[in-house]
Formats: sequence, structure tokens, C-alpha cells
Amino acid sequence: MPFARLATATTPTCHIGLGLAAIGRPGYINLGRDHDLGEDRSVETLRGRTHELLDAAYAQGVRYFDAARSYGRSEEFLADWLSGHPEADDVVIGSKWGYTYTADWSTDAERHEVKDHSLAAYERQRAESQTLLGDRLDLYQIHSVTPESPALTDKELHARLAEAAHRGLTVGFSTSGPAQADAIRAALDVTVDGEPLFRTVQSTYNALETSAGPALAEAHEAGLTVIVKEGMANGRLAAPNAPEELRAVAEATGAGPDAVALAVVLRQPWAGVVLSGAATATQLASNLHAAVVDLTDDQLSRLAALVEEPSAYWERRGELPWH
Repeated sequence: MPFARLATATTPTCHIGLGLAAIGRPGYINLGRDHDLGEDRSVETLRGRTHELLDAAYAQGVRYFDAARSYGRSEEFLADWLSGHPEADDVVIGSKWGYTYTADWSTDAERHEVKDHSLAAYERQRAESQTLLGDRLDLYQIHSVTPESPALTDKELHARLAEAAHRGLTVGFSTSGPAQADAIRAALDVTVDGEPLFRTVQSTYNALETSAGPALAEAHEAGLTVIVKEGMANGRLAAPNAPEELRAVAEATGAGPDAVALAVVLRQPWAGVVLSGAATATQLASNLHAAVVDLTDDQLSRLAALVEEPSAYWERRGELPWH
């Protein structure tokens, strides 16, 4: 398992990863992108920004980097960085298949990505990822599995994924939507020749959306590495959008609301890796303070009051515009 490398790391930030969703393409649903990225979002500008963030993350102890086929040119940018940093042979590289990027480097496209969990989509995207990342790809995840996803029942797909796992690739899945817990539990039941297929799960969990928590604990107990995405709820838990209660707790700790939000997730005993979705080096530095934020029981109780109903949370997320 590639994540065993993280278990032996000694830096406080080794269990914080860097996700490239926000910087591998010009448009995304995170709040504040106009301020964070400005108007120049050319391929070369975002390539340079990605490399700057990877440099900063690696220097500060981050050892997991997360991309996807649908994150624009994130795999390409990451591959470029890896080729120039042979010393970074201790990082774990994850990517995802199942969505195709369709925005053609535009922020106002009618559709930014198209979902397809078929075997044909896997084979096409696996070849694309292989061309870019080669043997540096440690983890390949099905992107945004829901309970009705055909990827949960397609036996031929399962067999192909198991073949990849036998060749050394770790196979995982990510989840999205108000029924994440159902999707996680269904995926835990997927086996090939009597053996569990999936070794990792990546799910949304944050101070506003905690519904996947019990299922993620079950996944951890079953031996899967749990990766947490959207720990800051696409910017809703970061300044200047953070709720008043979160800002008050952050002020008391001396950290930013973003660091406190990520610290809440890091406290979960099942959380193996928590992703930062930083778009700037300053944001990344603030996010990484989460590793040393110490929250009291009273502060955690105050933050627990922020939890929203899953349906309401995901409805609001679905209304966030692509910027």
C-alpha cells in the first residue's frame, strides 16, 4: 500500500494532502477565485502556479498529491513537476477517472465535465493517465461514486480494476452527494474472487457536512485509507465567508478559520489524509497550520452546531457558480 509511506513520516503535515482541483483548470466552484487567481488563467500561468504550490507543499512536509482526469491539465502539470524533482520519490500520487473535462479551458462553458463510469471510459482514461504519470501513479480512484453508479455493479469493470491492483496500482473510489454513506457501504461490499476491491475512499466531510462520518469509520475499520476532500466546503469555511462561530473559535486559537476547519477533520480517528485545496501559497501555509491547532471540547461543541442537513448542504453546493 503506498499510503504506508505516510504512516512512517514524521512531519506534522504528512497527513495533509494537496488537491489540484482548483488550479488544474481555469474554472471551478470554490468561492473567491476571482481574488485568488485573477484574470490571467492561461495554461502556462496555472502550470506555474501549480508548480509553486507543489514546491511549497513538498518543502513543508506534504506527501500526498491528488489530481483527476477532469481537473483540466492537473495530471500534466503534476507530471511536469515530478520530472523536475527526482528527489520527490517519497510522495504518493493519486488521480481519478470517471469524469471527462469538457470546458476547453473556459470559465463560462455550458458543461465543465461529463460523468461516465463505464468500462470504456476507464480504459480510455487509464491510458491517458498512464501516458502522463507512468509508474508514478500510485492510486487510481473512481470519481464521485453514488449509490446508483454502474461502477458498483459492473463485474467486468471490477475484474479490470482487480487486474490493475494485481499489477501494483491501488484502486479506490470517491463519493459525492447526500447519499455518500450509502455509496461507501455499497462499495465496501464489492469483491473480486472473494477479496475486497477497493483500498481507499475519498469523501466530502467538513464542519457543515458530517453525514459520511459513520460510514468512513466503517471503511477505516475495514482497512481502507480514508481521504477527506472539501474540508473547507468549497470556501464556505474560509475567510471571508466563514460562519461567525468558526471565526470566533479561530480567533481564540490564533489560527485562521481554514486551519480550524481542517483541524476538525484531522481529529477524526479514521481520517488518513485531509486535502487542502489551496490556490495560493499563502492559503496553503494557512491550511497547514491545521496540523498544530489544538481544539478544546467546548470549541468542538460550538463548531458541531454548524452542521447542516445533507440535502440542504448539497443543494447549496450545487448552486455554486463556476468561476
